[in-house]
Amino acid sequence: MVLFLALFIAALALVVIGLSVDGMLYLMSIGVLLLIADLLYLAGRSMWRSTHRPAH
Repeated sequence: MVLFLALFIAALALVVIGLSVDGMLYLMSIGVLLLIADLLYLAGRSMWRSTHRPAH
């Protein structure tokens, strides 16, 4: 979960910097790609955990 939060904060920071500074559109695109990768990581991790959980 720490990795998810660190990547999420980094992605948001890159998007904000990319939008606010003129000529830094590539930072915004990197931030968006990082955000997408972060959400895919979270989805994959939650699906993996739900299928490998032992029954009580």
